[in-house]
Amino acid sequence: MTALSLSWRNLETRVGLDALPTFHRAFLTWRGVPDADTLMLRRVQQRVEAELNRFVQAGLARREDDDVLLDPRALDGFEAARPYLLA
Repeated sequence: MTALSLSWRNLETRVGLDALPTFHRAFLTWRGVPDADTLMLRRVQQRVEAELNRFVQAGLARREDDDVLLDPRALDGFEAARPYLLA
């Protein structure tokens, strides 16, 4: 992993509370989770955590306290994140 890590929690803060469910669903769709648009919100959050765990298992992230620090390249191709990565 690179020395610079992207905090998932900071990214969620940039997205904002109102847009977060849509952002999470877009993330799940990008990750190939079927029917992400119809999942209940609790299930969406569970699946987001599962996908973040997959990043950790693949060596693209590490857990630190209640956050996940991503290799910035982990989100390459996730266009919905682009405006928040530049912030």
